[in-house]
Amino acid sequence: MLKIAHQDVLLEAGCDEAGRGCYAGPVFAAAVILPRDFFHPLLNDSKQLSAEERYELRPVIEEKAIDYAVGIVYEEEIDTLNILWASVKAMHLAVDKLAKARPQLLLIDGNRFKKYNKVPHECIVKGDGLYASIAAASILAKTYRDDYMVRLHDSFPHYGWNSNKGYGTPVHRRAIQEHGLCIHHRKSFNILTEQESLKENIL
Repeated sequence: MLKIAHQDVLLEAGCDEAGRGCYAGPVFAAAVILPRDFFHPLLNDSKQLSAEERYELRPVIEEKAIDYAVGIVYEEEIDTLNILWASVKAMHLAVDKLAKARPQLLLIDGNRFKKYNKVPHECIVKGDGLYASIAAASILAKTYRDDYMVRLHDSFPHYGWNSNKGYGTPVHRRAIQEHGLCIHHRKSFNILTEQESLKENIL
């Protein structure tokens, strides 16, 4: 059963990202403040859930959360900042957008973070499998990003983003070999390093 981190902290915001390892598309992050008594039997790290389970949980989280928000950092800024700090910025943007409550503590999935204003934070490796608010954030970040990549697929169908969501699957890699990189690929990533010339072939 997932838990809260501290009994004496009323408003913990869990933060997590989605899309950090992708070849294409933005990185999304979510911040979620859950009621202390929130429980759902399916709630878990988004990676441990099926797509159907994630989409079943999303409206429940959105309805029951004290507050939630999603932040996005796009490909050009990922290439400028690097993916780690782009992910951190996306979390900051998500916390910025919390409008109903100010968190007293940020619970960060992972081991790196940059201090957000004067709000204390804790980094927790694999926190999305330990703490309810981080698990909820992982689900929102993942589903919102998946929806975005499906919309992008309509304009770039040959990359298969409706199924691979921008990750480096064999289908995606073969499409890059055939069509080159497009404006939504992360140019700072070593995509198909054996074919560096692809980086110069921008649609």
